[in-house]
Amino acid sequence: MQVIAAANVRIVPVGAAPSDNERLALYDTTFAYAGTYSVEAGKVIHHVDISWNETWTGTEQIRLFELSGNTLTLTTRVTDPAGGTEAHYAVVWEKVTSLQSGLQKKMERTGSCR
Repeated sequence: MQVIAAANVRIVPVGAAPSDNERLALYDTTFAYAGTYSVEAGKVIHHVDISWNETWTGTEQIRLFELSGNTLTLTTRVTDPAGGTEAHYAVVWEKVTSLQSGLQKKMERTGSCR
């Protein structure tokens, strides 16, 4: 299992080698980890073997899941250690049953096929 996520809006470095501030902004808007997983009633547990942030390596990341028809939703709540605020994250996947159906739904949502 591998997870890579990035914010919707990220900076584009000015040059080929990002400045320290650009590198920090890029780091703060992405995360990645990999490992194995197990499934229990209503939750999937990611057993992290390697991570972009070494504090996650060796941990278990628990995600709640809901499967409804062709839609899978994973959710989690995370407390920011710096500020103590809680954030709620949700990721939704929809199984595409045909290429035509998938393209049509994407056009309806975004107005393009890119």
